[in-house]
Amino acid sequence: MARGPKKHLKRLNAPKKWMLDKLSGKFAPRPSAGPHKLRESMPLIVLIRNKLKYALTYNETKKVTMSRAIKVDGKVRTDMCFPTGFMDVVSIDKTGEYFRMLFDVKGRFLIHRIKKEESAYKLCNVKSVRTAAKGVPVITTHDGRTIRYPDPMIKLHDTVKVDIATNKAVDFIKFEPGNLAYITGGQNCGRIGIITHKEKHPGSFDIVHVKDSVGHSFATRLTNVFP
Repeated sequence: MARGPKKHLKRLNAPKKWMLDKLSGKFAPRPSAGPHKLRESMPLIVLIRNKLKYALTYNETKKVTMSRAIKVDGKVRTDMCFPTGFMDVVSIDKTGEYFRMLFDVKGRFLIHRIKKEESAYKLCNVKSVRTAAKGVPVITTHDGRTIRYPDPMIKLHDTVKVDIATNKAVDFIKFEPGNLAYITGGQNCGRIGIITHKEKHPGSFDIVHVKDSVGHSFATRLTNVFP
C-alpha cells in the first residue's frame, strides 16, 4: 500500500458538484488541505479555469494565482488547489469582481457575483462552542475559524455574520423553528426553506424538518442545515 496522504484525484471520482466533464483528461485537481472538506469544496483552479474562464490551461491558472491576483476571504491565495467552500468570498481586485460560493437548487456550486460592500462579510455556521486556555470562550465555524469572546447567546448550530477583515462576529441568527435555512449537504443540498421542527435521536442523527416556498416538506440531518 502507498504511504502518506493521497496526492491524486481521478476525474470520475471528483465531486459531481464541480460539473467537470468525463472526457477531457484522466485526472482532476485535488483540493489541498484547508478550511473545507475535499468533497464540500472546489479548488481555485476549477473556479478560474473551468467556471470563470480566466485561464485556458493549468499553467495559465498557475500564473494567475502566482501573480497574487486571487483573494479568498480577504487573504491572497497562491495555491491554485486551495479549497473554496460554501459562503466563501473570492475577490479579484484587478477586475473589481467579487463572488460568493453558494449552491444551486441541484446542490452544484454556484458562483454568485456580489458587490464590494457584500464582500466585507460572510455567514458562518457554528460547529462547536467551548472554553479555550485561561477560560477564554471560543466558537469554531464551518470554515475552520475560531472566534474568541463571542456573544454568550451564540449556541451550537447558530449562524454568525463574520466581518472578514477583523474576524469578529458582528451579528448572529439563532437555529430555531420559523427561521429560513439553506441546506448544505445530503440529497436536498441547495434547497432553501423554513425550519418547522427538529427531532432528537440520541445516539443517532438529529433530523430537521424543513418546508420550502412551494409548500413541499422534506427532512434532513441537523448537520446539513445552515440557518
